[in-house]
Amino acid sequence: MSQRYSIKLQKFDLIVIGAGSGLEVANAAYQHGLRVAVVEKDRMGGTCLNNGCIPSKLLIHSADIAETIKRADLFGIKVDGYAIEFEKIVQRVNSITDSDSDGIRNAFEGVDNPKLFPKECKFIGPKTITTVGDDSQDIITAEKILIASGARPRIPNIKGLEGTGYLTSEEALRLKKQPHTLTIIGGGYIACELAHFFGALGTKINIIQRKNVLIPNEDEEVSQKFTEIFSKKYDVYVDYETEYVSRENEPNSDSKFHVIAKKDTSGNSIELVSDQLLIAAGRIPNSDTLDLEKTSVWVGEKGYIKTDKYLETDINGIFALGDIIGRYLFKHNANHEARYVANNILHPDKKVPVNYAAMPHAIFSSPQVAGVGFTEHELKKEGLEYQKSVYSYINTAMGHALEDRDGFVKFLADKTNGKILGCHIIGSEASILIHEVLVAMRADDNGGTIGNITKTVHIHPALSEVVARAAA
Repeated sequence: MSQRYSIKLQKFDLIVIGAGSGLEVANAAYQHGLRVAVVEKDRMGGTCLNNGCIPSKLLIHSADIAETIKRADLFGIKVDGYAIEFEKIVQRVNSITDSDSDGIRNAFEGVDNPKLFPKECKFIGPKTITTVGDDSQDIITAEKILIASGARPRIPNIKGLEGTGYLTSEEALRLKKQPHTLTIIGGGYIACELAHFFGALGTKINIIQRKNVLIPNEDEEVSQKFTEIFSKKYDVYVDYETEYVSRENEPNSDSKFHVIAKKDTSGNSIELVSDQLLIAAGRIPNSDTLDLEKTSVWVGEKGYIKTDKYLETDINGIFALGDIIGRYLFKHNANHEARYVANNILHPDKKVPVNYAAMPHAIFSSPQVAGVGFTEHELKKEGLEYQKSVYSYINTAMGHALEDRDGFVKFLADKTNGKILGCHIIGSEASILIHEVLVAMRADDNGGTIGNITKTVHIHPALSEVVARAAA
């Protein structure tokens, strides 16, 4: 029997698709007097809050503590055993994120503006959307629309993979039972952060990476050092292509995954057996779920929505931001873009182009990695003149105190005027240390110089001395 729906047509001033960073725009528009609709089929707060950066970093802090305990003997402290309560770790994190997400949804309860449509949606016309839930269908329209529906894990086409019950990052962050052995397909930041989480808590880790280093988008010296460090802790297989996945019998809690991969350079094959299999092979935009062809919005070859410098698509009044446009797939960037979109929607006569200068990123693994600006490879490719400086953590007092013998700070600067072209850090607290460089780079419209750092008095013997010495 076909489903009966009550169909309503409603008109708004602004429709926001996605309840992550898009909520900032929705709130700004509401406060400006616009009637706003928010469409979100999943949990409120977006990927970052529910199955991305926030739960992963909460989990990783437990891993950091476990790693500190393991290294305690280096500092003259003997630890007589400790136990991992894996389910308790995960429950703590989920209770925090679920509470925050539920709090956002509760704020919309009984509110007509902004009005929440907790449903899946698709375009049925240039600026008309249908939302379908369990018991109702709504058709909504607006002159202004913001698409901020994010991205999802990319699943590679591997023979035998489908139906095996593999994990993506979304399921891995809510896993109740700690795997004895975990195989990870992929070698980017998500793979490495989750390898650190599970590995530091005692899981045996296999990483299959098709490229010749882990985190290959980082500066080459950083990715090489990172791969070297990880290879000492985990079983890392670089230059390997996964060819086949199978699982014993029917997928259940006891059946094992079998993964066969072949090395590109030699043709040698390996077979890895593990309790769980994690696919961390990048992300793809959710543009394919929206029937965007009904809007004529331009979508690129990889599925990312194309926008101009004001984050407006080729259709007047339709904007997009965040992971779905693919410029920088970071939550802090989506929040940054949201402020511009809010202005450009509310003040169409005073649009401001997005300033992406000094857009940073960090990887919360062990070691941490942070970077901003050009990599050395990019500078060589562009044929730009530069000078570089590298300074090791261990050559500072705090680096000695931390026993960080692998960490370093690398600066890339213009030869003629000292303008900072890039900075790349691997080591303790890299995600914090990079911020001094960001402030220096945003010091003026032309970009900051090394002098902005060298002229600053640094506290001795704080870890930030390693940045100062690399700059000097």
